[in-house]
Amino acid sequence: MSTAVQLALGVGVPDPHRSDGPTVVSLAAARTIAAVAEQVGLAAIRLVDGGPSGRTLDPTVVAGYLAGVHGGVGYVTEIPTTRHAPYNVARRVLSLDRATAGRVGIALQAGQGDEVSAVTAPVPDATDPTRRWTEYARVLTRLWESFPQSALIGDQQAGVVVDTARVTPINHEGVFYRVAGPLDGPSSRQGRPVIVADLGALDATAVAESVDVVVVDRSSAADADATVTEALGRVGRSRHDVALLGRADLAGYTPATAGTYGDELRDWAAEHRLDGVELVAKGGSDAIVTALRTVVPRLTDPASTPATLRAALGLSEVAAVLA
Repeated sequence: MSTAVQLALGVGVPDPHRSDGPTVVSLAAARTIAAVAEQVGLAAIRLVDGGPSGRTLDPTVVAGYLAGVHGGVGYVTEIPTTRHAPYNVARRVLSLDRATAGRVGIALQAGQGDEVSAVTAPVPDATDPTRRWTEYARVLTRLWESFPQSALIGDQQAGVVVDTARVTPINHEGVFYRVAGPLDGPSSRQGRPVIVADLGALDATAVAESVDVVVVDRSSAADADATVTEALGRVGRSRHDVALLGRADLAGYTPATAGTYGDELRDWAAEHRLDGVELVAKGGSDAIVTALRTVVPRLTDPASTPATLRAALGLSEVAAVLA
């Protein structure tokens, strides 16, 4: 059985004196890694956000560049709620998703607000980052569903380009955001970009309504399936609607143990009912490439080329409407 694999990687200015988080590689090295990822059947590369320090490049810019040369792999861009208005993020990420024919996702990070949204925030003194994440994700999904592809008519004889009756404002007013919508462009091949959430910083209840992929640390994997299943059931969703990935560090990996490590990850995923693995890049770019070539084929089926990121993660090729 094929196991979905995602690689967490930073792209920007490498710092040999820092060992926290995924390895950060240059853009040229990232291009090489993306080429190998495409060859071995990786579901996605998760492009981490280095925050305001500027250690990494903007993940959406990097995703656009890499997808232009290696479009057979998905790209998940980390974006925090901090500094980013949800309408702007929805437009930017959906545009990238359309350009890649449905191979883009967003790993939404819990944080604070942004100057644009603060001006019209319904409750200006609200600060809870978890509640903000939940509302932000809801706004994203509703915006991505506000202009369905079916609204594009393109009837030259009748002079009708868009059926405006199918393009609907979301008219959202919550605690943190007031967003009317709709978006000014249609949904993508996979319906809407994938939303990824990390358990730990967030809990299953907070993300259940809108999430497509849940990532859990290895230490918490044993109970993750039951926890996520219960949370989804409370909002009327099924465990089949969400992919559960376990995070595994490549720090202890060596080429000599590639087979053992790959088999261990496959058995670990099966034991805890995980749908896949998120490998955290460690070491230099050469070590990452070697790991992809030796470990990932033990988990995936390189001969299979799913049409969308959703399909690569074991989800339905086109997302069901959540609104």
